[in-house]
Amino acid sequence: MSLSDTAVTQDAIPFYISASDPARVSEAISFAEEFGYCFCPSEKLPEQSLEPVYVMDYGPDYVALLSWYKKAPGPVYVDFIHGALEHRRLHGGGRGEMIAKAVGLKGEVKSLHILDATAGLGRDAFVLAALGCRLDIYERHPVVYQLLYDGVHRARVSDHTEANEVVDRMTLYYGEADWGKPVDVIYLDPMFPERKKSSQVKKEMRIFKDIVGGDADSDSLLIRALDAPVKRVVVKRPKAAPFLAGKTPSVQLKGKSGRFDVYSLKSLLKE
Repeated sequence: MSLSDTAVTQDAIPFYISASDPARVSEAISFAEEFGYCFCPSEKLPEQSLEPVYVMDYGPDYVALLSWYKKAPGPVYVDFIHGALEHRRLHGGGRGEMIAKAVGLKGEVKSLHILDATAGLGRDAFVLAALGCRLDIYERHPVVYQLLYDGVHRARVSDHTEANEVVDRMTLYYGEADWGKPVDVIYLDPMFPERKKSSQVKKEMRIFKDIVGGDADSDSLLIRALDAPVKRVVVKRPKAAPFLAGKTPSVQLKGKSGRFDVYSLKSLLKE
């Protein structure tokens, strides 16, 4: 199969949709046809080499992004039941976490309705939902949305009661956010373009940079959020990144490598 037969990433790296689970072939083909990607049967994928190739695989356990080259990192997929997110739900800082403080979970504010306009892999949304918030989460890129949809669905149909309860507070949408929706908080975590690639960049960020690219409209996202019927806007940024749209936040919360820019517009207390 030649490069001309494939869908390609932002940097013209070959990208295929495939299905290692025979029962999910039709599902994979439907996705590829709907969004203009190339479906390739798993047995016909190219030999792994030193050249980068990406595959979104519909497997028996989950949908995953695979770096299809020698010595590549492991699969990227969404898991709300096991691993880091489960550990964070059980042993994290709760309402003492920086993200909880940023959205305003304190004092009389026990729960919030939050619109996450750039959901990505849904980790922050899951943390906020685990703290009792109701989330409307939007993802604009079809591949990232499919990974997130798969993770939410698996958590929802699992026998993991706690994960069921958390994802039941998360409503997932594909596409642009509904900026007119009356919510308490709008949360933004736009993709930040790295100045250079390095081994220090998380594996999923490397893949997303190649497949998705950056969020070129990050500044306009903040402008639209600030004009929305909302009480607070929170932006997650790398620690040294400039303010979106040059707008200075009301408050900044800084961690070791990142920060939250908080734009307080109204009181979060129920009116």
